[in-house]
Amino acid sequence: MPSVQSLQQQQYYAHPRNAFWPIMARLFKFDLNLNYSTRCQKLQQHNIAVWDVLKACQRQGSLDQNIDANSMIVNDFNAFFQHHPSIQQLLFNGGKAENVFKQHVVRNLNKPFKSLSQARLPSTSPAHAAQSLDEKYLIWQKALFQ
Repeated sequence: MPSVQSLQQQQYYAHPRNAFWPIMARLFKFDLNLNYSTRCQKLQQHNIAVWDVLKACQRQGSLDQNIDANSMIVNDFNAFFQHHPSIQQLLFNGGKAENVFKQHVVRNLNKPFKSLSQARLPSTSPAHAAQSLDEKYLIWQKALFQ
């Protein structure tokens, strides 16, 4: 789920210390200071879709560990994949997204979608400080340009 700040601004990765946009700007060579809409267009130009595993949930604050498991409502990935049939790979921004997807989405996926390539990448959240921005960048780069 997006952070409290992202939900308030209605923008993915709105927290100024989140590494997602700096990594994307570096990977796809665009100005990090572009407005949100233009940054999203840059991702689309490179065939990148960003979508949450969860459609809704209850939690205190922004940390994934605070999500109330009983409140989770997952997005309809079958409809998403049918609408976007060219998707070839799923990259999870951190472990929580991957775990929720595997526990609550995979069992309900239509057969052709179960074989999509999947990989967990290091979270770009400022709460995940175990790796530097450069370390995260290199792992994201490898995943996107393998």
